[in-house]
Amino acid sequence: MSIPRPLSPAATAPTRIDIRVDRYPSTSRILHWIIAGLVLVTWPLGLVIEFIKPDAAPGFYLIHESFGFLVLWLMLLRVGNKLIAPAPPAEGSALERIAAASVHGLLYLFLIVMPISGFLATNAHGFPFVWFGLLPVWSPIDKAPEVASVLSAIHGWSAWILFALFALHIGAVLFHHTVKRDHTLYRIL
Repeated sequence: MSIPRPLSPAATAPTRIDIRVDRYPSTSRILHWIIAGLVLVTWPLGLVIEFIKPDAAPGFYLIHESFGFLVLWLMLLRVGNKLIAPAPPAEGSALERIAAASVHGLLYLFLIVMPISGFLATNAHGFPFVWFGLLPVWSPIDKAPEVASVLSAIHGWSAWILFALFALHIGAVLFHHTVKRDHTLYRIL
């Protein structure tokens, strides 16, 4: 009677590794990356406008405001998408889940507050908004210097709060990807 020999490690090792990652729905992933790209263009444009020569500034304003207005509508679409295409189950400790939900909620909030306040500030300063120079957009307020500075302040503070939230978000992604070495990043890719 022969004794069976154990298989060599090479013979029992899998030929490939199958890792299942619960990903966000494709609509959520697409909207996430489009909005992220637009914010990464729009935010710096808003910062440099005050350093642009006066004759070139209107073009920068037009692009900044038009992209910001696009972010607003895409965020509203994203909120609707979130209601019909729910996220995969949250992972991590209770504290991580609370922190993630809080940062995501605040990102959503400020990605809506910021373009609304910017749009209203533009009109309150007496500059009717024409989206990409093609489509005039109705505003609920006309020139209103008494509220223009308040709306501009809300817009400016929202930008810096959004920047801080963005930094927290990216920091958490890097922590999950490099320290915890989990699949958090792959859920949104």
